[in-house]
Amino acid sequence: MASSSSFVSNSQYRPRWKYIVFLSFRGEHTRKTFAGQLYEGLKNRGILTFQDDKTIEDGDSIPEELLKAIEVSQFAVVVLSKNFATSRWCLNELVKIIECKQEENGQTVIPIFYDVDPSDVRNQSGDFAVPFSEYELKYRDDVEGMQKVKRWRTALTASANLKGRDVRGRKEIQIVDQISSKLYKSGYSLSSLQDVVGINAHLEKLKSLLQIEINDVRIVGIWEIGGVGKTTVEKAIYDTLSYQFKAACFLANVKENAKKNQLHSLQNMLLSELLRKNDDYVNNKFDGKCMIPSTICSMKVLIVLDDIDHSDHLEYLAGDLDWFGNGSRVVITTRNRQLIENDDAIYEVSTLPDHEAMLLFNQHAFKKKNSR
Repeated sequence: MASSSSFVSNSQYRPRWKYIVFLSFRGEHTRKTFAGQLYEGLKNRGILTFQDDKTIEDGDSIPEELLKAIEVSQFAVVVLSKNFATSRWCLNELVKIIECKQEENGQTVIPIFYDVDPSDVRNQSGDFAVPFSEYELKYRDDVEGMQKVKRWRTALTASANLKGRDVRGRKEIQIVDQISSKLYKSGYSLSSLQDVVGINAHLEKLKSLLQIEINDVRIVGIWEIGGVGKTTVEKAIYDTLSYQFKAACFLANVKENAKKNQLHSLQNMLLSELLRKNDDYVNNKFDGKCMIPSTICSMKVLIVLDDIDHSDHLEYLAGDLDWFGNGSRVVITTRNRQLIENDDAIYEVSTLPDHEAMLLFNQHAFKKKNSR
């Protein structure tokens, strides 16, 4: 969270996720096709994803670290393919995933029906019938084994009853993009910044200035005198909206970083983030001023420049509207209003109203959620 003390979380308890997504699937074919594409799509959006390699997936026992990974993942995406039920490992993994969901600690399970009918998953029919006939034959004289089979059936039925995606007859790349976009929005818009006192009002006002629905290029400045929390506001808007752009970059502490490094270093950071490849693209700010527009002029991007204090920061990092593709948005925060006077819109971060200030005081001083 930003250093400003003017905002504080509304939630006393909140799950601390280590991963945004736990990706579960069966088989090398699925890994090389849909699951692999989905993993890359999530990774490209910066979504921290745990993908089990399953080098010994034919066994029954799941390692403790894998169980822990499921527990600390905000979302579990389960790719249910035709051969999913042939793996006891995958079935045990699914049982754990459903158990975590039922514990009501905020986790979400998203089933992906990959070339299978959801009703076959729900009823263990079709491609799911033969494996279960074999399991019941194998464990017919084993009470514990039959209980395990029952848990597998229950987990499959529960997963099929959840809202998911049916991939059949659709372009996989489009499904991957839709899922990764949804998870980015859901995962990061649920950032702790969303529970900050007064943040929703700031977000709504700033969204009205950004006008995302309009396909032009727009630069919006955020101005405040100090101590109110402009960085918190811009981080929240970035977390909430960045999934709607082809690429996004939050360039933090521009003023301090410009003092420590030359401007071309910041240009390299910007290009590396937007192009999703770390590299030293330019050696001086003049080359950077040429390369940025020539490289991203056709891309719809969201760029946040946090805490600028010199006109050079704008000239060499976001020189003109035609640097960016249609639909792009640039958000700039500063304490020097003169630097953003020519922007399309300026948002002044105001102080908290009295009732929110009292909520802030109560939470900070007494660790209470509501004022008394």
